[in-house]
Amino acid sequence: MAKRNPRAGSSFNDFLKADGIYEDVQNTAIKKALSAKLEAAMFDQNISKTDMAKRLKTSRSQLDRLLDPDNETITLQTASRAAAVLGMTLEINLSPI
Repeated sequence: MAKRNPRAGSSFNDFLKADGIYEDVQNTAIKKALSAKLEAAMFDQNISKTDMAKRLKTSRSQLDRLLDPDNETITLQTASRAAAVLGMTLEINLSPI
């Protein structure tokens, strides 16, 4: 009889959890998605980075940090303000793991 693969049927999330990096990967993915959505909304509304920074009453470099998908230090308040400037709302959803 052939041996069964003990990893068959396990998920990528299980792999990440076993390596202890699930939360880090999840947080990075959320930030990248948020950055992409903000930039897409700016593009759709023809809002330049300079104009967006003015609307947020912040500097262009601060906006660049907000839109940087690798910068995970953004606060919910900042993300919510950016969404509001774009006529959007920031929604957070909790789901069972």
